Amino acid sequence: MANVRIVLTTVGVYEKAETLAHELVERRLAACVNLIGPIRSIYRWLGKIENEQEYLLLIKTTADRSVELAAAFTELHPFELPERVELDIAEGGAAYLSWIAEQVRRGAQ
Repeated sequence: MANVRIVLTTVGVYEKAETLAHELVERRLAACVNLIGPIRSIYRWLGKIENEQEYLLLIKTTADRSVELAAAFTELHPFELPERVELDIAEGGAAYLSWIAEQVRRGAQ
């Protein structure tokens, strides 16, 4: 079984989150992206505490696509310093995890 992962990121504008999600699926870097929100994010940036509305993206992919996904974030993500946190999936439905791996397989149709 492929090393399936969920990658987390946030985007401040819904339309940009949707565009990023669509592009990742189109490029087969993600099998599926869930957009959640709006949510509130409170964080320190450039010495100031920020309190912003954002959208959380749950990106389903594999470890094999991690380097290309990171490169796509550099190209496509609207933030100067995008969050990209990868979580290994320890267990899950075998058929679903196989589906994720198949959707992001290089050369898949």
